[in-house]
Amino acid sequence: MLRSDPSVAIRALRGAAPYIRMYKGKVFVIKASGGVFGDAAATRGLIEQVAILHQVGIRVVLVHGGGPQLTQVQESLGLTPRLVAGRRVTDGKSMEVTSMVLNGLVNTQILGMCRELDIAAVGVSGVDAGLVRAHKRPPVSVEGQMVDYGFVGDIDLIDVKVLQQLLDDGLMPVVSPVSADDKGQLLNINADTVAAGIGAGLKAEKLMLCTGAPGILESVDDPRSIVSYTDLAGLARLKAQGSLKDGMLPKAKAIDPRRRASRARHVVQVAGQPARGSVHERRHGDADCREHQRAVAGRAARLT
Repeated sequence: MLRSDPSVAIRALRGAAPYIRMYKGKVFVIKASGGVFGDAAATRGLIEQVAILHQVGIRVVLVHGGGPQLTQVQESLGLTPRLVAGRRVTDGKSMEVTSMVLNGLVNTQILGMCRELDIAAVGVSGVDAGLVRAHKRPPVSVEGQMVDYGFVGDIDLIDVKVLQQLLDDGLMPVVSPVSADDKGQLLNINADTVAAGIGAGLKAEKLMLCTGAPGILESVDDPRSIVSYTDLAGLARLKAQGSLKDGMLPKAKAIDPRRRASRARHVVQVAGQPARGSVHERRHGDADCREHQRAVAGRAARLT
């Protein structure tokens, strides 16, 4: 067995120490797409790094999606998934499946990995303690056509008291975006939107949107055309030229500073087969982008 060079760990610790001091006690809201959890190596790579953040005193809230898993279960039950502008149309039967997959399958899978990595994590949904209060979205015009999204919710209020209590107790909330209206009707809400709202409510230092996609692309057909930094004008230009499609549309809304989501917003690629446990990243956020890149590099080095 090859013995690791202790000098590498020492250098990594020296590099990471300033950032640990900077962010200790601060809140990071991390949203991970369902595509990340469809790959065992990507799942482990992400949760290992979340464990480091948690263990050095950063207060992490992990919000998850589950689109690919939901599509797979829907199809196995003979249901046809339908998405419009990156948002899933959810009828009554699909809402039952959504609750089963997000609150059950995906959330529990993440909690199992957290237990293995010694993270004290608690699974919650938007329904729990009135965390996410929402109403059923009325039919809306999308690209000139009226679309009824079914049991899809728009957020009225996010009450983060339950998350604050969990964080104060040293626990890491793992949040499913399923919510309900005031009459108890379950509603499907986009996880990017929920993460942005939680970031605002907790006054998070950072909002990170982790995805299996390469990131925001200048050209959707060229995975090498990654946009490393952009602003509101850049997002508007990308949307106008058709570069923001499908699931990237709600992510673009989530990283809009006008939503008051957090001090910094990043879109992060979590690649399958991460190299030695590292997470390969592309970011889109504020002016501390390069600074944060060095911080994550320091944390990733600690995994080597």
